[in-house]
Amino acid sequence: MLLQLIFVLTAIILGARLGGIGLGVMGGIGLGILTFVFGLQPTAPPIDVILMIVAVITAASCMQAAGGLDLMVNVAEKLLRKHPARITFLSPLVTYFFSFIAGTGHVAYSVLPVIAEVARETNIRPERPLGIAVIASQQAITASPISAATVALLGLLTGFDISLLDILLVTIPSTMVGVFLGALYSLKVGKELKEDPEYKRRLDEGLIDNSHHRIENIANKRQGFLSIMIFIISTVCIVVFGSFDTLRPSHLIDGKIITVDMPVIIEILMLSAAALILLLTKTNAIKAAQGSVFSAGMQAVVAIFGIAWMGDTFLQGNMVALKSSIEGIVTQMPWLFGIALFVMSILLYSQAATVRALMPLGIALGISPYLLIAMFPAVNGYFFIPNYPTVVAAINFDRTGTTRIGKYVLNHSFMMPGLIATTTSVICGIIITQLIF
Repeated sequence: MLLQLIFVLTAIILGARLGGIGLGVMGGIGLGILTFVFGLQPTAPPIDVILMIVAVITAASCMQAAGGLDLMVNVAEKLLRKHPARITFLSPLVTYFFSFIAGTGHVAYSVLPVIAEVARETNIRPERPLGIAVIASQQAITASPISAATVALLGLLTGFDISLLDILLVTIPSTMVGVFLGALYSLKVGKELKEDPEYKRRLDEGLIDNSHHRIENIANKRQGFLSIMIFIISTVCIVVFGSFDTLRPSHLIDGKIITVDMPVIIEILMLSAAALILLLTKTNAIKAAQGSVFSAGMQAVVAIFGIAWMGDTFLQGNMVALKSSIEGIVTQMPWLFGIALFVMSILLYSQAATVRALMPLGIALGISPYLLIAMFPAVNGYFFIPNYPTVVAAINFDRTGTTRIGKYVLNHSFMMPGLIATTTSVICGIIITQLIF
């Protein structure tokens, strides 16, 4: 088993270094080694999860193509410029809302340069709002009803009579509290901008110009607004259907009443939303497939396809040995599983892939499903190593040089806000589950 684990971790590490679809295709190599060399039986690939993610990505991409995301950014820019002194609290709220609505943290790219610019114009150290804004965009993934990670968790917990609303009742308040405390910490991060030596150096060398980043006027605000409304209504419908089983269609099959599963509901509603956006806003469907949301989403699909399939095969093939070796420890200290989720997310760079790879082990070990929900935000650990795209983007958008990777790599601008937000979210989640379940 140890040798198999080494090959699995090697595939994950090499895949993370390759970036893009590298994580998924390296999962294919790892799966091949497990199957042909070690003789493990491949499990079924996570088809339901993949199809749900594809449907959500398709709808979000159509909203982006119709101008919905640009309109949201335009409104966010006006909000930030109207209250610049509060940017350290407002910017994480903006990125949290964007990720919550779209189901992906990559939508934060469009608003990061606005945050950096407004902070600099107000003589606020850009590192403060940018650091927590990136973290908030990640935390919202575990609170979004349509994110790939939430969908994957819901699929794994269906056997425990847990609804989508049960998950959201825990993750939304817990992640928001975590983001708030992270923002509170960020208020005093580093020296004031005018006193920062790197900023002074760049000013003296003329490396900072006075140009301003402005969001271009939206060509057709009506189309953008309509696409947002269609997407939000579809999301609300998913939450409603996921919370009340009686609202879902049922069929009599072999003498039993079978209710349509949530994966099918999500796929139908999101594909329908995409179609309505294209039809009612007269958006070019090809443009939707060329946007940043579609590209980032498809990379996530490939990653889940390869890595989750490999991880699931490894876990199922060694479940007896794994349970016997760690069951006692995890039973006595179940919070250790939260640390395992955090570490795995650092390696996988994907919340959804982490859920699919490790949550089945938690279920098999007999950890309470409500505790697993509480520990769900622990999968937001990929800020730890500062090479995730949104982290790199935030560093590059800050022309003052205050948002940076430290001398020792891990002492970067996102470390403390990320650790505070993630730890707080898990602790709050545990408290909430104790109170309401």
